[in-house]
Amino acid sequence: MKVFLFITFFLLSLNASHLDSNTTLVDNISSEETVVQEDENLTKNDKKLPTGEVIVVHDESGLSDDEVREKAKDSDVSKVSKIQLDFSEVSPNPLKYDWVKTKSGEWFKGEIKALYDNKLEFDSDEVGLYTFDFDDVVWIKSYHIISVNIENLASFPGILRIKGDEVKVIQGENTYDFKRKDIVSFAPDGEYERNFWSGKATISIDIRSGNTNQYDYSAKVNVQRRTSESRLILDYLGRITTKNNQETANDHRLNQKYDRYLTRHFFWTPVFSEIYSDIFKNIKEQVTLGFGLGYTLVDTKKVRWSFSGGPAFVYTKYNTISEGSDIDDFSPALELSTRYKNELSKITDFTATYKLTYTNEAAGTYKHHMLITFENELTSRLDLDITGIWDYILDPKETSDKIIANPNDFQLLVGIGMEF
Repeated sequence: MKVFLFITFFLLSLNASHLDSNTTLVDNISSEETVVQEDENLTKNDKKLPTGEVIVVHDESGLSDDEVREKAKDSDVSKVSKIQLDFSEVSPNPLKYDWVKTKSGEWFKGEIKALYDNKLEFDSDEVGLYTFDFDDVVWIKSYHIISVNIENLASFPGILRIKGDEVKVIQGENTYDFKRKDIVSFAPDGEYERNFWSGKATISIDIRSGNTNQYDYSAKVNVQRRTSESRLILDYLGRITTKNNQETANDHRLNQKYDRYLTRHFFWTPVFSEIYSDIFKNIKEQVTLGFGLGYTLVDTKKVRWSFSGGPAFVYTKYNTISEGSDIDDFSPALELSTRYKNELSKITDFTATYKLTYTNEAAGTYKHHMLITFENELTSRLDLDITGIWDYILDPKETSDKIIANPNDFQLLVGIGMEF
């Protein structure tokens, strides 16, 4: 757990230092390659920076956030009287809230959480935390400062305006124009750290008494920290089972993955890690640490399918061992993973993740971890989750009692998930 916390704090500091270095890079670009033109707006036809690092183009006008918002009002559609406009062209004034309009013509008032994977997360007092398909959103007027990651170019924090395919990012005296297809992602650029975090926790508890006294507990937690350039994912999966006061299952898995977006489809992972324990598989502690690359193969309105992987090292410490074996092992490894998500209906999502690790025989040779989940929306923040899990290890370690664990382990979890 100490290793995992160290990695998490390291990544947060890495993200902050990366933004500082990006700002310095913009300041040092020659006049021929400057991202921000002094006499004209930046468009996609201007000279683009090399791919590989996301630059942050900050607002250097010296205006406060409220003054920037006043400038944004001047650039909004309309100095024409509203009575002269078609009703569909009349839009609300973004005071204290962000506004989103859908294809159906409805306006939603609230706060933009993030745009990732063509999904816009929006928090509203009326509908709660809701996820829109970005293709269904026709108009966005932000009150909050939003950092917009433009593919192969830079990250632009400012007041965001999207209408149809036209995108404007307003920074004081400067307005930058883009096309919707150029957006990789965006997220609030607020001063509060909590604005970057979101998550979901699913709990399942089963207590039986009578002829058999049994207690089953399982928990699945996902927490994400997202900016316009990066995403930090923390996952926990654990269970404890007792039957007639005797423990029959006790395993815990803690994963971390830190991705940085280079383009809309291509990302790299400076570090991923896993801490795993399962006393009934004779694994007291197993730590995996590595880095890799990833690519999004399919990215449509309803389906997203991505692959990632890279080299790693695995440290394993066993509970007991047979005579002549080592109590622990440290070995190189190769980890590959894939994630598939399909929006089956407006209230049901299907997600499948699969991760396999190749290592030496002392560490199990080959293992995989597979989850299949159906998320059924009950309310804006509550889901009924049904999850199937399959864990496999090719060469489990023999204990001092000459016991070899079953290579396969299956679970079926049904629980209530709460988004936050």
